[in-house]
Amino acid sequence: MTLDKALLIFLPIITALVGCSANLPSLLPASQPQSAPANRQTSRSVTAIPLNYDAYDTILQRYVNEQGFVDYRGLQVNPEPLKAFNRSLGEVDPDTFTAWGEADQIAFLINAYNAFTLESIIDQRPLKASIRDIPGVWRIRKFQVAGQSKTLDAIEHQTLRKNYQEPRIHAALNCTAISCPPLRTEPYRGETLDAQLEDQVRRWLNSPEGLQINREANQVSISAIFDWFGEDWIAEYATDGFSGNEKQQAALNFISSYISPADRHYLQQGNYRVSYLDYNWELNSQ
Repeated sequence: MTLDKALLIFLPIITALVGCSANLPSLLPASQPQSAPANRQTSRSVTAIPLNYDAYDTILQRYVNEQGFVDYRGLQVNPEPLKAFNRSLGEVDPDTFTAWGEADQIAFLINAYNAFTLESIIDQRPLKASIRDIPGVWRIRKFQVAGQSKTLDAIEHQTLRKNYQEPRIHAALNCTAISCPPLRTEPYRGETLDAQLEDQVRRWLNSPEGLQINREANQVSISAIFDWFGEDWIAEYATDGFSGNEKQQAALNFISSYISPADRHYLQQGNYRVSYLDYNWELNSQ
């Protein structure tokens, strides 16, 4: 048989076999599993159990008083418990963080911001008079957070403010300054987050660092935080029922839910000037 005749005989058979090759795996017995593609990752279980904050709780109770002032010198003498807790924040698996509910995620990030800020303060020898005296403290120094490297600014602005519509975080994040909302003597926890944030806002706004009303001068002064991050309140609290510009009106609408009925009524009348309080950056040291 010549080569040409052989090709004429076998070529249709070869073509038919090649054409069926895409369906060959379906012919495997049901008891014989097919191999997964090399680039397909196998699934794994992820725990949704929140991080244990007991160690951080002990630190806060020991070094923070009821006014939110910190014994930084005492914390400098024994820094390892805080540093160990901060290391544990970086060891949280990103998939575990994603598996948590929103309240647990927010609580974790607030605790991380505050704990990393405390570490940034006590790493200075001698202690600085203000956090603003530490070069790069917000935008350069990085910490490990759930497997990612983040600056303090990234935690606050690129994660908390960007991913969650929760303006009350501004009452919880503590920048270690006297004009900051007070640092709590307990960690934030997902199961109690709403009550903790409500209490934080009320404490902050009922202090001279959060709100001042001078009826004789027809003057209302609010924290500069409402100036720096005022847009965070506009989405939910925008209104025409108060004095000031759009940002100030939204802030005052928010504030009115946390003050006395008499003060709320005064704010709603709108016959006053609105200004922002000077911010005291002095360290909130005991």
